Amino acid sequence: MRILPRHRHDHTVTRIMYLFLLMALAPHAQAAPTTYVIDPTHTQPRFEYNHFGFSMQVHSFDKTEGTIIYDPQAKTASVAIRIDPKSINTGYSVLNDKLQDKDFFDSARYPEITFKSTMVKFVGSKPVKVYGNLTIKGITKPVVLTVTSFQHKENPIVKKDEIGANAYTRLKRSDFHMGKYAPGVSDDITINLPVEALKP
Repeated sequence: MRILPRHRHDHTVTRIMYLFLLMALAPHAQAAPTTYVIDPTHTQPRFEYNHFGFSMQVHSFDKTEGTIIYDPQAKTASVAIRIDPKSINTGYSVLNDKLQDKDFFDSARYPEITFKSTMVKFVGSKPVKVYGNLTIKGITKPVVLTVTSFQHKENPIVKKDEIGANAYTRLKRSDFHMGKYAPGVSDDITINLPVEALKP
């Protein structure tokens, strides 16, 4: 049996321990969550409602910001979104202004609409449900966003890592003290959220 010199033996043991350490740390390094910043030019929340049975009206908000933290290997995510109610776009400036009144968004007192996730359900590496709290006019209610599509890849234009999704939820206006004209103007509304977010 050949005996290695002591200094060579110590060096070999050190290298083996170092390799084991790298192997142990590798899964944790790969699972690090990434923060993505919402792209306001490709994120435009919309809501639709029935207008006295005549038609389904669709309005949107032009100013949205926030972050999405996503870790596909750990299957975790979180979402934080802020919407400016003054940025509502109905296609009609008089109605835009009317919706700032106390009967509706009361934006002078409540300048933000917020959504903060509490849990995200995954199937594989993709989120399918986002549970969280929606706050409008200072009133917070639990909502569930159903994710209908999800994509994670490099943006071909800006060459940055990006995630994108489409999601929707349904709620009642009256739950947020915005039920004026119901039921003629439907109390039930559907919110659709197309969202894109880039890695800084």
